[in-house]
Parts: sequence; structure tokens; C-alpha cells
Amino acid sequence: MSASKVFLYAEYQVSIPFSQIDWKSINVEMKKLPGLKSKTWLSALNTNTVGGFYEFDSVENAQNYIDGILIPFAKQVNGNLSVKLFNGDITEEASRGMDSPFYSADSK
Repeated sequence: MSASKVFLYAEYQVSIPFSQIDWKSINVEMKKLPGLKSKTWLSALNTNTVGGFYEFDSVENAQNYIDGILIPFAKQVNGNLSVKLFNGDITEEASRGMDSPFYSADSK
């Protein structure tokens, strides 16, 4: 699959209160990752399940992130990992019609 806009959804099935995550230092390191355009942190209501919604510039860079960062962290915290990749090119017109911030004029 080829895509220039790839969305990645990831969720760790562990209970980690978001206040215990050192997100500031993680953000600094994540900004160095090849192809990562953005991340929206997620913390589930009532369960403290943590995850994120990411945008990458290619399937290859998204898969490298899964293999190199997400899977090893799941092993480190002894948690289950759920990951899904989505093709953002196919849904561009529909998303623009809903004023998605991922398709604004400056997000190309």
C-alpha cells in the first residue's frame, strides 16, 4: 500500500494514569522520528488506557514506528497493544468536507 498521509491509531491495554507519563520528554524524542507529522495523545475515560492518534508521511515510516517503538514499549509495560493503520489519501475529500484539521491548507 502506498499513501502520503497515513494515520496510525495505537492503544496500550494497561492502566497508566496520564499524570504518570513523562510526555514532555517523550514529545522531544518523538519530534525526531522520520515521517511523523503529528501525534494526539489519548487517555481513556475510567480505564487510564493510553494511546495515540498519529499522522505519518508513509506506511513505511508508520510501520517502523510500530516495530521500533510501540511493540518494545508494550513488552516493557507488559501490556497488550492494538494498532491500526489508515490511508488518509483515500478519505481526503470526505475529511475536508468535515473541516478536519488534518486536511487544512497548511497540512499538505
